Amino acid sequence: MTGWRIGYGVMPPVLVDAVNKLMVNSNSCTASFTQRAALAALTGPQEDAHLMVAEFKRRRDAFCAALNQIPGFHCEIPGGAFYAYANVKRTGIDSRVLADRLLQEAGVACLNGGAFGHFGEGYIRFSYANSLENLMEAARRIGSLIAKGTS
Repeated sequence: MTGWRIGYGVMPPVLVDAVNKLMVNSNSCTASFTQRAALAALTGPQEDAHLMVAEFKRRRDAFCAALNQIPGFHCEIPGGAFYAYANVKRTGIDSRVLADRLLQEAGVACLNGGAFGHFGEGYIRFSYANSLENLMEAARRIGSLIAKGTS
């Protein structure tokens, strides 16, 4: 249901007002079909959800392992979502420059970690919400670009 904008939050009471201000335009007035879909997802059979969790774990593990084989990349195994957040500082390439080059030269979409603030500099975020075959091809392309050097 990515993008359907329905959700809930668990937080300390002191954060509730601020989070309400932030979320009012992204989660308010949720369409009735989205509400029904969320209810079905939460109360219906869970077998498909368990299968997808296992598949995303398989993709995550394989993609992170492949990224870790690329010189200058280090990617911890993420604990949630479907994003790999790779440390690319040892490539010697600015993460913004590298993200642009990956898209333009290798056809691999990613997001410069700087988009998440100062502490994201030197990191690149990849989504592994794709087929295992495509993820392995992306890792191959990333490795090829890095093998070309920093120039």
